Amino acid sequence: MPNNSATRSVVRRATTSDAEAIAALTEAAYAKYVPALGRMPQPMNTDYRQVTAEHPVWLLCLDEQIAGVIVLMLEPEVALIYSVAVSPAHQGQGLGRRLMDWAEEQARQAGYRAIRLYTNEHMTGNAAWYARLGYEETRREMVMGTTVIHMAKKFPAHLTDEAEHG
Repeated sequence: MPNNSATRSVVRRATTSDAEAIAALTEAAYAKYVPALGRMPQPMNTDYRQVTAEHPVWLLCLDEQIAGVIVLMLEPEVALIYSVAVSPAHQGQGLGRRLMDWAEEQARQAGYRAIRLYTNEHMTGNAAWYARLGYEETRREMVMGTTVIHMAKKFPAHLTDEAEHG
């Protein structure tokens, strides 16, 4: 007998019409960090209509419901993961990892040899999770009275040789 409770999962490119849903999901996912930071994290203050118009933003949808979002910004030398967020209802299910893998694959296909991100030291657990995914700390800097941890992941040369970024 078929399992009717199977969830259909798809990653799709966001459009400007998704901006409101992206903002709501991001706000819900990042809200837990507000007390530690004493302010809203930067992704909670972002204009996602502008971001989706200017950068690749990917949505992970479960049964057509947005469960996660990753914002990728293509810089001249390296791809930047600006934000990754998973709906609190879907956290702990591997969706963040799936979005990170997706962003890394997009960066490799675009010919980048590395991908970078940053996180706030008060977002406890994030740096450790990124390290488990192969990201290495590259530097720390003070921003708005708090420490930002910059991290990067280099791709093996054989994975980017066919799609050289120019």
